[in-house]
Amino acid sequence: MRVLSANLGFPRMGANRELKRQVEAFWSGKVTDSALLKVVNELRKDHWVLQKNQLGLDIVPSNDFSLYDQVLDQAFTVGAIPKRYRDVFIKNDDLLPSALEGNMLSTYFAMARGYQQLSTEGSNSPVIDLGAMEMKKWFDTNYHYIVPEFDPTQQFKLTCNKFLEEYKQAKSFGIETRPVLIGPVSLLLLGKASPNSPADFAPIQLLERLLPVYEEIVKQLAEAGTRSIQFDEPCLVQDLDSKLSQSYHEAYSRLSMAAKKSSAEPIKIQLTTYFGNIVPNLSFIFPNLPIDGLHIDLVRAPQQFETVLSAAEKHPTLQLSIGIINGRNIWKTDLSAAFDMVKKAVAVLGADRVIVAPSCSLLHTPHSLDAETGLNPEVKDWLAFSVEKIKEIVLLTKAANNGIDSIKDELEANQRSIQTRRTSPKIHNPAVQERLKSIDHDMIRRRSTFDKRWEKQQEIFKLPDFPTTTIGSFPQTGEVRKARAAFKRGDISQEEYNKFINEEIKKCIQLQEKNDIDVIVHGEFERTDMVEFFGEHLEGYAFTKNGWVQSYGSRCVKPPIIYGDVYRPKPITVEVAKYAQSLTKKPLKGMLTGPDEVTDLEAAGINIIQIDEPALREGLPLRHSEWKEYLDWSVDCCSVADTTQIHTHMCYSDFYDIIDAISRMDADVITIENSRSDLKFLGAESFTYPNEIGPGIYDIHSPRIPSQEEMEHRLKEMLKRLKRNSIWVNPDCGLKTRKWNEVDLALKNMTEVAKKFRTMGYQV
Repeated sequence: MRVLSANLGFPRMGANRELKRQVEAFWSGKVTDSALLKVVNELRKDHWVLQKNQLGLDIVPSNDFSLYDQVLDQAFTVGAIPKRYRDVFIKNDDLLPSALEGNMLSTYFAMARGYQQLSTEGSNSPVIDLGAMEMKKWFDTNYHYIVPEFDPTQQFKLTCNKFLEEYKQAKSFGIETRPVLIGPVSLLLLGKASPNSPADFAPIQLLERLLPVYEEIVKQLAEAGTRSIQFDEPCLVQDLDSKLSQSYHEAYSRLSMAAKKSSAEPIKIQLTTYFGNIVPNLSFIFPNLPIDGLHIDLVRAPQQFETVLSAAEKHPTLQLSIGIINGRNIWKTDLSAAFDMVKKAVAVLGADRVIVAPSCSLLHTPHSLDAETGLNPEVKDWLAFSVEKIKEIVLLTKAANNGIDSIKDELEANQRSIQTRRTSPKIHNPAVQERLKSIDHDMIRRRSTFDKRWEKQQEIFKLPDFPTTTIGSFPQTGEVRKARAAFKRGDISQEEYNKFINEEIKKCIQLQEKNDIDVIVHGEFERTDMVEFFGEHLEGYAFTKNGWVQSYGSRCVKPPIIYGDVYRPKPITVEVAKYAQSLTKKPLKGMLTGPDEVTDLEAAGINIIQIDEPALREGLPLRHSEWKEYLDWSVDCCSVADTTQIHTHMCYSDFYDIIDAISRMDADVITIENSRSDLKFLGAESFTYPNEIGPGIYDIHSPRIPSQEEMEHRLKEMLKRLKRNSIWVNPDCGLKTRKWNEVDLALKNMTEVAKKFRTMGYQV
């Protein structure tokens, strides 16, 4: 009898973002689906071998790998494919479950990204035009998932056997894995009703129809030899209606029965929760939910440990998986403190009923520290990426089974790292501490009400109704990336690099002027990333070479690491903004991530400033009872002149339930994702916004070019809820990932629609 080590999920992109490159090559037609899937198979094998054979994990996940998103995978697997995609790609409704290839792969990516097929006769009018499904942030992380759509007449069917093929593939390499599935209740709760569904329809009503497909999945995995299945039910950490208790009981009673019927040795069913505290919903699980294992997140919610441990003790066969290694950050774990929790669990339950695991999937952390040769050695010693976190899990498991002395040297090194980080002079900057003490009420409030500010701003900017702008970034082409890399290698001088960037800015402004955009941006060509760029110019940050984390689809971000007090030695964006403004007579919008240098831009004559706050909703606690404290802290604004127009941008979350807090930010203009979610932000009955607002008029994360008719429809819908003179016309988000020809056509359509609405005098 021994404690086991487990992982809940591994980063998909590969040590060097191999998946990103291959997927994007497939999208652009440079490789076939078979070439793509060959790389996918190699990556999966590498990840399984790494976790099992090299790092020594007992329980390794499968089906955690995804070409785009794990929620989309699960929806696709159970046949939740909206009719508009089926009609184009799937000609035979009687298809047997198959691998994700051919037409199935085309359908999958169309759901994720949209699809557009233009006429072969030279017209720009599409023959086929499918928008992408809604995308939103995964709980309170920066990962984005595809929101499943469910119709009241929905019929589920096992459509894709990815879960089975991955399990069999790993087994062929001699590696037994635990398949990972989004649980049936969370799949429905995370989804939404399809357009035109009755107002009283909720996807959870489809549970009875969905469960036979899950039972079939269990049956097929059992026949293949699976010993256990991980069902992720993260919605259990949210505020849930007590009626859902019956839904969970029905689902897991049937899945447990299917597991027992399908194999001589019953499959173990593990219910996995993460990101929060399950105690408020503990009655959903204990005493009657027929599961064999339960995973809890003891990093985000350590307060639940005693209560859950006590409840688990009363169920003598249940294994408790304790998430004590942080799956969402990049810091080493205090192994001494973590081991105390392992000891406590073993003392109460016994070794054979305890599993040591990360708090959640390691999807949210970079691959490995191996490539990070340029980090400050002291700071690097404080870090742990996914590979290092698995090593910590294995070490704690070894200590639990063989005694703490079996990891004596590793524990001593770990404690030195933990103590060094606590006491390092790099952590605290006295100048920052003094500035914090000087903050007063006047520094975080606007000087006048919005209506007074609006009059003064209009005298200066003279903007028309339905003013047009973009969110900031323009295409980061291969040429831009090559020039940046050449500069970092020292192949070109600072002067040569600046000249290149200035030419890109000039081209960007010329394109906007050609399309008659009212408020210009400079395109952000000097910026690698909206966060990393600013971090590189601030003290208290460290930067990785390969610390990439998946944000959505093939899009990865490389967040800087905040290791100490943040300090800005000098202005960051002022000179570029001044240069860009010199190229146009139209107002130029200064672009900031966070309000770090508003007053510097203002002093330089940049009187429209956008402060991006995409993480505002992301940081919101999962339980409503904790919202007030967070929102009171997060929405303070900055004091600037009434004539300075402050914009803020937010995206890919549900904002209508915190609109009052957003209003307290008192930004003159808020631009917000709206098109991919089918104007959901405007649809709430309680919706109101007192200042000006630019609900995104088209989805920039899709390669399709929206028609003028589509944009007109969105503007008309906006006018049902918003005042004519409060609406801005803009894309959903920055244009960094798009191609120049796509941007040109889309902006042309956008400005033509805005002009049409001005001249036709549309009213509320």
